[in-house]
Amino acid sequence: MRLKGRVALVSAMASGIGQAIAEVFAAEGASIIGVDLDERGGQATKAHILGHGGRISFRRADVSSEAEVRETVDAGLKEFGKIDILANVVGIATEAPCHKMELSDWEKIVRVNLTSMFLTSKHVLPGMIERKDGSIVNMASVQALVGLAGYPHYAASKGGIISLTKQMAREYAAHGIRVNCIAPGTIETPLNVQILERAADPKTLRAAWVKMHPLGRLGTPRDVANGALYLASDESSWVTGQCLVIDGGMTSAAPV
Repeated sequence: MRLKGRVALVSAMASGIGQAIAEVFAAEGASIIGVDLDERGGQATKAHILGHGGRISFRRADVSSEAEVRETVDAGLKEFGKIDILANVVGIATEAPCHKMELSDWEKIVRVNLTSMFLTSKHVLPGMIERKDGSIVNMASVQALVGLAGYPHYAASKGGIISLTKQMAREYAAHGIRVNCIAPGTIETPLNVQILERAADPKTLRAAWVKMHPLGRLGTPRDVANGALYLASDESSWVTGQCLVIDGGMTSAAPV
């Protein structure tokens, strides 16, 4: 087991990529501190992990609130004694071009997608510094690397995650802490299902998404979770400050 004896805090663990990461980490021996606003989904993920012999606690919390992050980290430390791994997965999106976007929408996306990662890192890092060990995995997006119409706030937040990752990797390397991120392509998640449902022609939009990825399919949450497992484990012990792109070849191909 690649994470035996370790404790991982995983945000957005009620569904999608966060759920897959929590389940993969637990299967590899980690104890999970699961965090999500979705009580029902969080409890379902917890039940699944417990049913497969894993260890997990779940806390309903908003990771864009510093008070709730502090309470979540304190509770996790009280129960498990330490946090070795932080998987910052939470992310939301809405669609609008820059000239039609409300400031409140911009601020919400940046707060949830980027500020939350600062806050969780801020409160987990002291314990990692004390132990001189730790791995942080942040969830970015290929939209930080290429331009896609309609998501300026989402792209900006994800670009900020990559920059934050590199800065933190440099700052905390001397403490034995590694910080990396993942930039997924289009993944079969509830978030993307909702985008399809709002589309005028969901079938055509989905076909366009598939066409963007040379491997000919959308990604699965497990595809991303496997990358997160690599970055969280000792297999990547000499890897820090990197952005692992998991996108079915999307960013390697010219538009067709």
